[in-house]
Amino acid sequence: MTVQMEFAGRNIHVQAEFLLSKRIYSDVTGREQKNDVIAYQIRQSFKPGEITPELANKIGYELGMRFTKGKHAFIVATHVDKAHIHNHVIYNSTSLDCTKKFRDFLGSGRAVQKVSDCLCIENGLSIIENPKRGKSHYGKWLGDKKPVSHSEKLRLAIDEILRKKPSDFEEFLSEIKLAGYEIKTGKYISFKSENQKKFIRLRSLGSGYSEEEIKAVIHGNKSFVDKKRVNKKSKSTVNLLVDIQAKLQAGKGAGYERWAKIFNLKQMAQTINYLTENNLLIYEDLEKKAQDITDNFNQLSAQINAVEKRMTEIASLKTHIINYSKTREVYTAYRKSGYSKKFYEEHTADLLLHKAAKVAFDNLESKKLPTVKDLQVEYSELLSAKKKAYVKYHSIKKEKQNILIAKANVDRLLGENYESDRKEKTQEQR
Repeated sequence: MTVQMEFAGRNIHVQAEFLLSKRIYSDVTGREQKNDVIAYQIRQSFKPGEITPELANKIGYELGMRFTKGKHAFIVATHVDKAHIHNHVIYNSTSLDCTKKFRDFLGSGRAVQKVSDCLCIENGLSIIENPKRGKSHYGKWLGDKKPVSHSEKLRLAIDEILRKKPSDFEEFLSEIKLAGYEIKTGKYISFKSENQKKFIRLRSLGSGYSEEEIKAVIHGNKSFVDKKRVNKKSKSTVNLLVDIQAKLQAGKGAGYERWAKIFNLKQMAQTINYLTENNLLIYEDLEKKAQDITDNFNQLSAQINAVEKRMTEIASLKTHIINYSKTREVYTAYRKSGYSKKFYEEHTADLLLHKAAKVAFDNLESKKLPTVKDLQVEYSELLSAKKKAYVKYHSIKKEKQNILIAKANVDRLLGENYESDRKEKTQEQR
C-alpha cells in the first residue's frame, strides 16, 4: 500500500455540499478565510493483484473514518483503471458541525501512512518499506528489487578500489580507469561509465566520497568504512518485516496459533509501526535494544533505590541527633543518680531515645558526627537528584514496556528461535 496526502479543490462531485458547509461555518463562527481550502485528498494505492475493489473501498472508508475521527464528511472513490487499485479519499476541510476547520499539521502525511499501514496489516495486505514523498506516490514494495543507480555503481567501484589499498591517488585513478570509467578533471573531478550519459562528480556521491575524503583514506588519515558490509546489513533490514508479513499472510503453524491466542492483527500493526519508526528492522538490533533498555532500567532502579536508602538513613540520623541533644541532660542526671532504678522508671522514654541515638552513632562509618544542617543540605541534594531520576525512570519504563511488547509479539509470531533459524538458513545459502 502507498499513500499520499494532497490538497484538492476542484472537480469534486460533493463540492456543492462542501461549499454549503463553509457558508454555514461562516454564519455560525463569524469567521471568513481568504484562499479557503474546500477539501483535502488522500491517495491510497495497493499492490497490483493483491486486493479486490470492494475490499479496497472498505479500507478507504476505514482510513477516512479513523483519520478524521468521524468529524468530517468524506467520499471514497476507488479506481481500477490502473494496474494498481487505488482510492481517492476526499474529506471536507470543515467539520460536520460546521464549527471547526481541519488544520494540516507537520507530519500529517506520516500520520495518514501509519493509519493506512495498520489497516493493510489488519487485512493481510503488503505495506511499503520506505514510501517516497512528493509528486510520485509509488514506492518500493517489501521484497521488490530496485535497480542500482549509476551513482551507487560508482560508489561500489570506489569501495572495491579502496579495499585494495592503493598507494596514492594516482593509483586510485588508474584503478578507476581499469574499472571502465572515463575521468574528467577540472575544478571538480568526475567519472562516467560506458552506459552513462553524464559525468558524475565525486562531491555529489555523498559523505565519504569527496576527493579529500578518498585521499585521506588512501594516506591513512581516515578509516575506510566498508560499504559492502553496511549494504549487506541494510539489505537484511527488510527481512524482519518480510518474514512478519509472510507469516501473517500464511496464517499457519503452531507459532502463529500460539501468537493468535494472545495477540491480534491490530497489535501486530502497531508493532510493525514501532519497529519501522525506531529503525529496529533487524532482529539483532531489536534484541540488543531490548537488552540495553532493560539494563538501563535496572541500573536506574538501583540508583533510585540507593538514593532512597540514603535519604532514609539521613532522616533517621537527623532524628537521633535531635533526640540525643534533647535527652542529654536527662542522661547526665541519670548517671549522677548512680543509675538509680527509680530515676530510670521516671525517665524511661528519654533514656531509651538517648541510648538508641548512641547506638546509631557508634554504627557510623565516620567518627565525626555530621551536623543537622549538613544532613539537611545532603537530603535536599538527594531529593533533587531523585526527582530528576524519576523523570528519566518513567520515560525508560515506558520505552522498555513498548520494546518488550514488540519483541514478545515478534517472538511469538515468528517463534523464539527465529533468529538462530535465520542464521542457519543464511549459512546454508552461502
